[in-house]
Amino acid sequence: MPRPEEILESLAEEIRACRKCTLGALRTHAVPGEGGARAKVMFVGEAPGADEDEQGRPFVGRAGQLLRQLITHIGLDEHDCFIGNVLKCRPPGNRDPELTEIEACRHWLFAQLGVIKPLVIVPLGRWSLNLLLGPKLQISKIRGKVCERDGQHFMPTYHPAAILRNPRLRDTLVADFQKLALLVRELDL
Repeated sequence: MPRPEEILESLAEEIRACRKCTLGALRTHAVPGEGGARAKVMFVGEAPGADEDEQGRPFVGRAGQLLRQLITHIGLDEHDCFIGNVLKCRPPGNRDPELTEIEACRHWLFAQLGVIKPLVIVPLGRWSLNLLLGPKLQISKIRGKVCERDGQHFMPTYHPAAILRNPRLRDTLVADFQKLALLVRELDL
């Protein structure tokens, strides 16, 4: 029986070879995600940006630096988390994902979730929120609230890029991460 780490690496190889949508031909690198195979928390963003496409790693640009600072601030480390996206390839010009791209890519995310089995999934922004919890939900109305579906805990919050565009939201994001830390401790007993 393969170990979770081996399964995640096999998925990553398949993602890197994927051409199920037009983004596969446009990317520099696919960005499968990274982190612990038994992560307590899985952060799910929208799609790779230019820096991520160049490096093949998730959340390495300015928004990623903020996300990683917040993760460290609440006492989690790289083995406690897995960081990924709904799309595994960068849309041109950082445009919003198209529904056909989400449909072509969603099985990769769900396969990763099935291997990792995190205590908490953190949808970062509306695209991951809508895929994971429902298409009509608004991040501004549900952020910071703990939701449970089929025994899985979710705690949506703003995407770090939103804070870079609107710094007034920073305290809200910090408060959500502090709440996340408490939730993880509570569930990890």
